[in-house]
Amino acid sequence: MKVVYSAAHSGHNPAAEIADSQSHSPHEHPGRADIIQKTLAADPTMEMIAPREWGVEPIVAVHERGLHDFLVTAWRDYQVEVRATREVVPDFFYRPAMRNAMTEMDEPTAVNARLGWWCFETTTPITEGSYVAARGAVDTAMTAADVVLDGERFAYGACRPPGHHATRSLYGGYCFFNNAAIAAHHVATTRGVKVTVLDVDYHHGNGTQEIFYERGDVQYVSLHADPRRAYPYVTGFADETGAGAGRGLNRNYPLPTRATDDDFLAALERACSDIARHAPEVLIVSLGVDTFDGDPICDLALTRDGFRRHGAAVGALDLPTVVLQEGGYALAELGNNVQAWLHGLASA
Repeated sequence: MKVVYSAAHSGHNPAAEIADSQSHSPHEHPGRADIIQKTLAADPTMEMIAPREWGVEPIVAVHERGLHDFLVTAWRDYQVEVRATREVVPDFFYRPAMRNAMTEMDEPTAVNARLGWWCFETTTPITEGSYVAARGAVDTAMTAADVVLDGERFAYGACRPPGHHATRSLYGGYCFFNNAAIAAHHVATTRGVKVTVLDVDYHHGNGTQEIFYERGDVQYVSLHADPRRAYPYVTGFADETGAGAGRGLNRNYPLPTRATDDDFLAALERACSDIARHAPEVLIVSLGVDTFDGDPICDLALTRDGFRRHGAAVGALDLPTVVLQEGGYALAELGNNVQAWLHGLASA
């Protein structure tokens, strides 16, 4: 299996994130991708390749250009307008209700206000190299997709930063650009084929859902912790099934606390039935292994053997499959868990 990896990810290197009303060492940091790369590079069944550069167009085909343009200069603008700092984090968030019954507002000018215009939470600091890293993650996803479009059965993209929380016009949840959505849009529009995005991260991929909610060419199916208790809290419920041309193409499977390998597999088998009925020609998997028992931001109970079994269940769909990395924060087992899922996929 070809593994696409870019060292550009290391440019996004926050020393702290703000969550749970405190500042602490970030769960999402460069060590994650390095661990995965080291594990897979030592695996003789994996072939490491570098991504090619795809430019800005695949990003702005999915995201508002204003979001892209803001991220290009946000860190530098903050150093000039506010103060010199390693991490840039919003301290203000725009809510339309603040201007209720007033004229609709355009993007503000002050960088502090622009941060709260384009970001929806506090855990995603911008550092000097964040934009370059985010571009590298998109290049990784696009290259992995093209490997599959060129005839390979499977490809894995070691995307970092992850992407599935980024909406058309907002970044957050450790995500700047939605790697899986950008790759799915590319496959659907350049080849004119039906695509499914299957998301198995602990957290619901609110961004991917929002981007494709009214589209008929990309199905979105997600297994995740019940949003009544888990981030992102306001999306991921079972009654969110799509709208317009996308009606019926959005399926969510919220999971209870301490769900086991068997619990997850039972939900995954139902999800795979949804996918089989849609009959996509390409499958893109948002692979989060933060469902692992022992992950610091998870309350499920999956094991390494469970990841192998779950990968095999996806492989049984017998579809050309692009796997893109999302979450996974239990560092001691991170590489092994990703490897187990990929081996399961290839064994089916």
